[in-house]
Amino acid sequence: MEIILEDKIEKALEYYTFKSKELKDFVNSSKDLTVEQIVEFGEELGILEYKITALEVAKES
Repeated sequence: MEIILEDKIEKALEYYTFKSKELKDFVNSSKDLTVEQIVEFGEELGILEYKITALEVAKES
């Protein structure tokens, strides 16, 4: 049971890390984003980073 949970945590961590990198790459490569879009993407990135941190803590426990 514990191994299954660890696998799920690891898969979720990989997914959120990928989505975070994808979002950063998109923002960094875009030259015509509005201030509102930058703020929105920043909020999304903050949520992703929070989830990544929570999953890393869960993984260590």
